Amino acid sequence: MAHITPPFSIIVGSMLGATEYVADAIKAKCDELGYAAEVYFQPQLCEIDRNTTWVICTSTHGAGDLPDNIQPFHDDLTNTTLSNTYYVIGLGDSSYDTYCGGAETMHKTMQQCGASALAQPKLIDVLQHPIPEDIAVDWFAEQLA
Repeated sequence: MAHITPPFSIIVGSMLGATEYVADAIKAKCDELGYAAEVYFQPQLCEIDRNTTWVICTSTHGAGDLPDNIQPFHDDLTNTTLSNTYYVIGLGDSSYDTYCGGAETMHKTMQQCGASALAQPKLIDVLQHPIPEDIAVDWFAEQLA
């Protein structure tokens, strides 16, 4: 099992803003625990430190697609080799067939790039959890414990 490597790079894929709240809450938890963390709301691969643990927070758009703001980052990843560790937190609506498809796509791509998952993706159903940042932060804190 790979080991957590602070600091953290929090990478956001969001269409309507809920995932941004999750990322901000994860950043606040990192600050509280004394871990350096930077949030990337318009992620570009060339700007993100590959020696950090990535926390990819993404929703799903359309027919299981990634949000527009993270799609170019994902496209750049497909031709990249990584050796860092990561987490994926996905927000989705379980009434759709493509529930958390964006998070699943990011997880698969990170694995194909050679990165090491520190946990299975945390998939949060916004129908069950209308304030997803609470669930995300609790899960993230458990991972760090």
